[in-house]
Amino acid sequence: MDNRNEDFQYYMQDTGSLYLGARYSYAQILEHEMISFKYKSIVEHYILKDTDPETTLESQLYYMTSDQFSYRTYLQLKARVKVSMLVQKRHLFGAVKTGYETKVLKLEELAGMNLAKKKQCGMVIQELILSKLALMAFSV
Repeated sequence: MDNRNEDFQYYMQDTGSLYLGARYSYAQILEHEMISFKYKSIVEHYILKDTDPETTLESQLYYMTSDQFSYRTYLQLKARVKVSMLVQKRHLFGAVKTGYETKVLKLEELAGMNLAKKKQCGMVIQELILSKLALMAFSV
């Protein structure tokens, strides 16, 4: 595993959500023993219909459009995406500072943003967040 990616390849969960680091490829997700079997089944049967197994979550989410089958699948899973974006903030005395701000976007917001806007604001995809309730209700 590439050392630069280790900090962005993680799997966590709490009572309501699953969190996956965006540098995981789908092949790595399928091999990971701790990741939910149901999510792996969804990846295998639905996501990989229009996605190469070596594609990372980061890449797929960044370039995702609303006409892709994987988009509709993630929509059913109530997916949200944690991103960092460059923003300009006006401080006291009129000083303007540019820095990254972390936000959690709904999948519809992310896919609705055109590629030029994503590049302009220096968007970095950090994490995929899935609803456990939606995962449980999803029929494979």
